Amino acid sequence: MQLTQTARALLEQYCAKQCEVFARPNVSEQFSISGPIETALKNKLMESVDFLKLLTVEDVDQLTGQVIDVGTNKLHTGRKKGGRHTTTSGVSGNTFTLVETDSCAVASWDLLSVWANSGKPGEFMKRLNENATLNFAQDMIRVGFNGIKTSETTDPDTNPNGEDVNKGWQQVVKEKSPDQIIDVDVYLDPDGGGDYKNLDAMASDLINTKIHAALRNDPSLIVLVGADLLSFEQARLYDAATTPTEKKAAQQLPNSIAGRRAMSPPFFPGMRMTVTTLKNLHIYTQRNTRHRKSKHSEDRKQHENSYLRNEGYAVGEHKGYASFNEAKVHFGANPTPAVAE
Repeated sequence: MQLTQTARALLEQYCAKQCEVFARPNVSEQFSISGPIETALKNKLMESVDFLKLLTVEDVDQLTGQVIDVGTNKLHTGRKKGGRHTTTSGVSGNTFTLVETDSCAVASWDLLSVWANSGKPGEFMKRLNENATLNFAQDMIRVGFNGIKTSETTDPDTNPNGEDVNKGWQQVVKEKSPDQIIDVDVYLDPDGGGDYKNLDAMASDLINTKIHAALRNDPSLIVLVGADLLSFEQARLYDAATTPTEKKAAQQLPNSIAGRRAMSPPFFPGMRMTVTTLKNLHIYTQRNTRHRKSKHSEDRKQHENSYLRNEGYAVGEHKGYASFNEAKVHFGANPTPAVAE
């Protein structure tokens, strides 16, 4: 499809507006952003996906450094004979490493031509901007939950969830605090032939055996559960439901597991379950490394919005993060049950 005259004219207006906003003569070539514009971009990313607002998303100065937590697993109240009780906060020892991260959100000529017919003044520019910020923000979450390595050249066909873009939260904990991950084969069987009969039992095991004792009653603690696990459990509860109360319990499953608040976040692996606080999941971007480019590519028949920066992931308190390795979670009875002595 050819780019319509209306779409081409609106695209030229959009590029001119971008030059004005970023105070650049030409935004089709890479340029750096800092100061208020850098803050504005960060805010736009946060606004585009509600889940991102629930995490710890901060700018840092160094490529590598130590994660600082303010005594999340300590008691803050007490007394001291002859003096005042105090607590200390300090570096937890957990570290972060940032790597070059490059995002590109495209809008094809077909899509641009459709947007051009929206009929509302400014709608074309709004959709182009939202297309970029939404895709950038979603990928930050996608890599956070699925990243396992940092490759020099990434392959989105082989790694559609950014597995090779960066090391996400699960991988960080797996490498640095492996005891926080249940990394053996486990079986979910409502008939009792497995390790767990339901999601409540799975979550309770994580909380009681892996979460630090001082954090187990933290009201911010949440159960993150994959869509596949959730569907399996809901189907079981609906099949077994014979009263309105039981049906209501099945409907409430996505909101509560093991008496804790629960949710199924975007891009979360389907067979994974994690217990943590959302603020324990950190995303860091290095200040003054953000670069943008907004280019109309005639050869590829698309408009390209690019965002380059140094970025990485960290977990604030590893003892406040517990999870299953989703590759070793199975439905049904254990085919090789333990033999009682």
